[in-house]
Amino acid sequence: MDWALVTGASEGLGREFADLAARAGHPVILAARQAEKLEALAVELRDRHGVDVVVIPVDLSRTEEAERLWTEASAGRRVGILVNNAGLGRNGAFADADGWGREWASLQVNAVALTVLMKRAVVAMVAQGGGRVLNVASTAGFVPGPQMAVYHATKAYVLSLTEAVADELRGTKVTVTALCPGATKTEFFKADAAESSNWLTRMPLPTARSVAEAGWRAMLRGQVIHVPGLNNKVSAFLPRLLPRWMVARVTGMLLQRR
Repeated sequence: MDWALVTGASEGLGREFADLAARAGHPVILAARQAEKLEALAVELRDRHGVDVVVIPVDLSRTEEAERLWTEASAGRRVGILVNNAGLGRNGAFADADGWGREWASLQVNAVALTVLMKRAVVAMVAQGGGRVLNVASTAGFVPGPQMAVYHATKAYVLSLTEAVADELRGTKVTVTALCPGATKTEFFKADAAESSNWLTRMPLPTARSVAEAGWRAMLRGQVIHVPGLNNKVSAFLPRLLPRWMVARVTGMLLQRR
């Protein structure tokens, strides 16, 4: 059975993806910054599903760490599934100088590290005759996001990259999928202060498990883009009918902190 590599595996969607992979019988490689949480999850997965689990603590906001992760993860192992789940964001005006550190880290994690891991995985998977990549994007990738400008831009990049590479891989047994959830019950919003925005705090949010299951099924089908939930589908595709300036204005109002 092929190994599954899951980034951002210590909590939220990443934790659920790791459990889904182990439940399907895949040995799992867990990657995130929080080593203690990874070790605890590894014990759970071994006990619950009887699979091998490897823990690789890594900080993907550091440029060289993505290459190190792939080198260690693939050493003597056939990685047949890559879940690019790690992500960072920031809620605040782009002109705020004190936000640059978080925005730079978001670029590194959401775009650079994702691309490095996807590149290494796709090259290996084509050579080995098959594999699946699941990139966790967002409905944010469909619209510009004043107050979360860098985050939305990185998710647009993930969408574009996924679609392009998926087309290149037609005729192979390698698939690339972008999962585009909306706001979800995870620790992400506490970490980036987005929980203080109006729309995120006044609507019921889907669970991480339900979103992960939807993404996992889409990946197995080889679907290129999957937007789970009717509300998310509307928020992803309705803006195509409106002027771009209007979409940006409305999105900025929704993301404004209270």
